[in-house]
Amino acid sequence: MARPDKAAAVAELTELFRDSSAVVLTEYRGLTVAQLQELRRALGADTHYAVAKNTLTAIAAREVGYTEFADKLAGPSAIAFVTGDPVNAAKGLRDFAKANPALVLKAGVLEGKELAPADLEGLADLESREVLLAKAAGAMKAKLSQAAALFNAPASKTVRTIEALREKQADAA
Repeated sequence: MARPDKAAAVAELTELFRDSSAVVLTEYRGLTVAQLQELRRALGADTHYAVAKNTLTAIAAREVGYTEFADKLAGPSAIAFVTGDPVNAAKGLRDFAKANPALVLKAGVLEGKELAPADLEGLADLESREVLLAKAAGAMKAKLSQAAALFNAPASKTVRTIEALREKQADAA
């Protein structure tokens, strides 16, 4: 029978897995407590970075259906549970890993799909959601402006033609 404290830890991890849009498994061997606190600050309020026992994490991941973590849960592991924009969390992890090579990105899951470390790097290279939305809005506005100019072209061409005919008549008279 499982001890109540371990059962509670598994239940908490299971809830974190369910509430997260993305999960990133890392190895933090060699990082100090101060560096881990710095990493938590860099990840922001939408990401919960937790150190958990591998066996409890494996049980919780299996309950949620994340079988991707089973073979990667070795050594000191910590998990980033992302509830906000996964791109911002991936950027925070990538930038921190560049500055602190002791942090190793092992694997991830984004909306139920497994991510390799290279996929996490690619996710970090994306622009944030707000920037992508702004670019899309700008592109749509440009197309609308082009359409408006196209619709106004026949009328303005007609006006210029009539004005040229008037000037020609005025010169002939």
